[in-house]
Amino acid sequence: MTDFHHLSVLPDEVIRFLNPMDGKTYLDGTVGGGGHSALILETAQKALLVGIDRDQTALASAAERLSPHSSRIRLLHGDFANLSALLGSIEISSIDGFILDLGVSSHQLDTRERGFSFQQDAPLDMRMDNSSGRTAADLVNNLPEAELERIIIEYGEERWAKRIAAFIVKERTGSPVNSTFRLVDIIKGAVPKAKWDERIHPATRTFQALRIAVNTELESLERGMRAALDLLKPGGRGVIISFHSLEDRIVKHIFREYAEGCTCPRQFPVCVCGNKPRVRILTNRPVTGSESEIEVNQRARSAKLRAVEKLQS
Repeated sequence: MTDFHHLSVLPDEVIRFLNPMDGKTYLDGTVGGGGHSALILETAQKALLVGIDRDQTALASAAERLSPHSSRIRLLHGDFANLSALLGSIEISSIDGFILDLGVSSHQLDTRERGFSFQQDAPLDMRMDNSSGRTAADLVNNLPEAELERIIIEYGEERWAKRIAAFIVKERTGSPVNSTFRLVDIIKGAVPKAKWDERIHPATRTFQALRIAVNTELESLERGMRAALDLLKPGGRGVIISFHSLEDRIVKHIFREYAEGCTCPRQFPVCVCGNKPRVRILTNRPVTGSESEIEVNQRARSAKLRAVEKLQS
């Protein structure tokens, strides 16, 4: 039996905005342990569900959780950025709805050897698909100082990025930085203690930045979003849950781009580009978790849900 503990956020809101119906095809592009997928299949008992995840452990857990609906699920290993090719491999060319629950799962954070958490000492890995790709240790030990600084400030929005990058480069000259706790100690040394934020651990932003870089999360989000929106049938809905400002900004901007249509400069008296709105935004502001949900699921504290509906072409 697999051991993938993960409590899906905003479950009622996902179903309300996605509005699953019998006979339709739905995509869970970050299937994880299958929580949102199970809700979709239970709500629409004659729907087909395609689940994608980079993490083989997550897929095994999803298969187990969704086994009562085995005839109506298709689980695929891969990055949802490659959505068109993945769906093409099972001869699906369009979808009636999709959900993307972004970010790292509770299981990945809690599994010490995955190296996502600064709370446990472990190899500095952070790969969502631990069968391939560069690890966080590869980045920390091999990137030039300027590139490390860029990653930490751009993906972590860390004001002490320059000092942290400099301290990492200095420390790695003696011996490679291969463990989470060693990196935590370096970050603590780089950030003046008087400037530590009482609300978050001083390593939080740097670990977030490295995780995003290792997994090319922002690039995957943009590619996957565009592919999902393009494959969405008229009347179909897309729901995305993000967990930090960088993700939410991308989701908001792409949804607005698809909703506005015309790309002509404002000074043009008439539209000459011919682009039409492709979606209707269903959430003028992001939907957030209730106090009662946050009490039982701390992950919901930072969750923001946005949704759209595909228009007739």
